[in-house]
Amino acid sequence: MRLATKPLLRSVAWLLVLALASAAQVDPKKYLEHIKYLASDELKGRGSGTPELEKAAAYIADQFRAFGLRPPGAGGYLQPLTVTVNAHLGSRNHLSYRSAQQPPQDLALETDFQPFNFSSSQSVRGPVVFVGYGITAPEYHYDDYAGVNVQGKIVLLLRHEPQEFDEHSVFAGRVYTLHSQFPSKAANARLHGASAVILINDTPNHPGEIDGFESFGSTVGPPNAGLPFVQVKAAVAEGWLASASRDLQDITAQIDKSLRPRSFALSGDLQVSIESDVEGEVRTVHNVAAYLPGATPEYVILGAHYDHLGLGAQYSMAPTEIGSIHHGADDNASGTAGVLELARHFAARPRARRGVLFLTFASEELGLLGSSFYVSHPELPLDQAVAMMNLDMIGRIREGKVFVGGSGAGSAFKDLVARLAPHPSLHLEFSGQGDYGSSDHTSFTTKQVPVLFFFSGLHADYHRPSDTWDKIDAAQAAQLLNLIADLTTHLVEAPARPQLARVAEPQPPMAGQPLAVRVSWEQRK
Repeated sequence: MRLATKPLLRSVAWLLVLALASAAQVDPKKYLEHIKYLASDELKGRGSGTPELEKAAAYIADQFRAFGLRPPGAGGYLQPLTVTVNAHLGSRNHLSYRSAQQPPQDLALETDFQPFNFSSSQSVRGPVVFVGYGITAPEYHYDDYAGVNVQGKIVLLLRHEPQEFDEHSVFAGRVYTLHSQFPSKAANARLHGASAVILINDTPNHPGEIDGFESFGSTVGPPNAGLPFVQVKAAVAEGWLASASRDLQDITAQIDKSLRPRSFALSGDLQVSIESDVEGEVRTVHNVAAYLPGATPEYVILGAHYDHLGLGAQYSMAPTEIGSIHHGADDNASGTAGVLELARHFAARPRARRGVLFLTFASEELGLLGSSFYVSHPELPLDQAVAMMNLDMIGRIREGKVFVGGSGAGSAFKDLVARLAPHPSLHLEFSGQGDYGSSDHTSFTTKQVPVLFFFSGLHADYHRPSDTWDKIDAAQAAQLLNLIADLTTHLVEAPARPQLARVAEPQPPMAGQPLAVRVSWEQRK
């Protein structure tokens, strides 16, 4: 008789927990108080490597401690990592080339070529292989590196991705995928054994555009890509290709027409020498983590990044206001406050079947550095993580619309989120399969942890000093947090570990460009 009733009792207990969870409400006032402090003048925009970011970390750790949560590891609530800030060009940047037909030709820095801020500082010399867009995308059956050997060679590649003007393309047309990002191209080149990357500004595909460079420091990336990564004028690259009787515009047209790579080695007579010299300051920052254990080793992750732009620097969308505090209330004090209030909520609950790990990340704005470091140095086994939910910019919900990334079309995640009720004030818009967006959850996809990403959309104050606490809609954000609390309760109390769809993310999250991906969502509205 007892054996027969145990499953029933478990089911009744689970339903009771879910009912109690649904009745719980996040307090908008407490939520907003966190944002007021994190986005205050005192914290000066929480820039990576600043004392104010450390103040924010201490505040978050103190909140976790006050809720009665314990650190996930022996090192306490703070997980240190080093980042490079204030990158600048050193005095030894040089690029030259020679061939059998020409004497050595020197290119002028900032006129003919320029390193990216995440380029490694080293000297490289060797032959060149053209690798199209430099993309390996098995999910689209496309690989620019197929059939060519780039081991120890310099690769020449295009910016963007194939069929960028075709809205029906598997690459999503004008809505660029992660493969188009410069750090992703650098990482893919390194994985294939290349010694350096030269990027062409593909102006032949963009009539009327100036053949110019990305401003040094304007591209979010890792502290060091592991190889020199420079950009050259299209005119320079076209001269190299012409010597091989190839035409850049014709090559891109062929790739776009067939979606087949057109990679090839340039003549061995062409030798390119690159010296990249990028300097920066190394600082220590901290991820902040707290753990609520469950009855089993399995757990759910609730995460958000707590850094922002400080006084703006190169990532500001208001260049005339660099030097002013970029408060970062929505981006991302709003998500951090959400993690804190969810931590308060679950800390007061009875012990669940699974635990909850609360994670706030440093240096997301520099390229997902905090989360990338965490997944390489996890304080709890990642194979025990049932799911990771990321909250990034959830404070400015308009007309109830919330974008949900990472669910995958038809996955158990999407069905579960859609079933949760009552949340009639929210209208969820799900991304497509494999469309993760680019924020800290992206780091977890490379470790096969199922993810969800909650985001309330871009606005005119994004990456500007005007992203202030008084523009936060705390009541709407609290409604979203109530939904996330319900979803988390389902995940931690389900009798069996949820079998969630996992879509492989082929590129390592060396960096993110949140603006580009967030704009892609806005374009679909």
